[in-house]
Amino acid sequence: MMSMTLHRKWLFRCTGLWLIGFSISVGAKPLPEDPLQRQCWLQHTAERTGLGRMLEPTPVTFSNLGNGYTVRSPFWVEFGIRGMGVIPAGNKKDKTGHHHLLIDTPLPPGVFDPIPFSDTYRHFGKGQTGTVLDLPAGQHTLRLLFADYAHRPYFVFSPEIKITVVGKRNEAAAPKINSEQFDATCQAWYQDELTSPISTGQAVYVKNIRNGEPVDSPLLVKFGVVGFGVAPAGSLVNEAGYFVLNVTNKKVPVRSVSLKNGETETILDLSPGDYDFEVEFVSTEGKRLLRDELRVAVVRKRESGFENRSRSQ
Repeated sequence: MMSMTLHRKWLFRCTGLWLIGFSISVGAKPLPEDPLQRQCWLQHTAERTGLGRMLEPTPVTFSNLGNGYTVRSPFWVEFGIRGMGVIPAGNKKDKTGHHHLLIDTPLPPGVFDPIPFSDTYRHFGKGQTGTVLDLPAGQHTLRLLFADYAHRPYFVFSPEIKITVVGKRNEAAAPKINSEQFDATCQAWYQDELTSPISTGQAVYVKNIRNGEPVDSPLLVKFGVVGFGVAPAGSLVNEAGYFVLNVTNKKVPVRSVSLKNGETETILDLSPGDYDFEVEFVSTEGKRLLRDELRVAVVRKRESGFENRSRSQ
């Protein structure tokens, strides 16, 4: 659960009305204290932060779920999109759209028809980057589908994954890691940890890195927000905004990445060293709404066929 403290308040005037805005400082989730849990988490760091996902045939992915996962319900589902921006439904802008979650159902047959509204076709038309899902025990199929302002699919979709729900979160015991059966029990704990619901309220966060985590560079950084939708800068959209990442080394600015087109991920190429990440969520009008901060240790440069694709703006 993320703790949130009120960081600052201000008043600003907009269209003749006084509105109250606030910036919230969120404590980034730390690495596990338990030695076995920490070992398990760090064992998957390269998988979460590496550039292998850039080679996947589809730009739409589940950020925290994979085929064959076992979860307790309710569970957290994170949406990822590469090379396109997110914007709430009803707002027309090139190379943007919003997510849809298909539950136990095939892809819609019509290429030009709007996606149906139903329990099996879940729409996230406010520009959300994730959701809490509550499903009955048993096997289920999930797929993400990205669509335009009118809910017409681009037919940019993730592979279908199969998951198993073992029971209710408050009834089924949480997986524990056993040192004698580390690989199997680590996998069960890790899947449960990734899908634990995020606290309600408002928060901006880095999806795939925890505070103090050692990583290799270049690294993929994925962003999420709770309580707001994502939208490009300048969009006439309420309760939405975009991500800004400020990177410093010993308080010296290193890089600033502003995802003004509604993107939810970026690539950083950093030299070995300790870095402070300040993540901001900024309204479409440029007002800071939320912030988070975490420290990341870049251990070494990884060999990669990718050039420096981080975007500094």
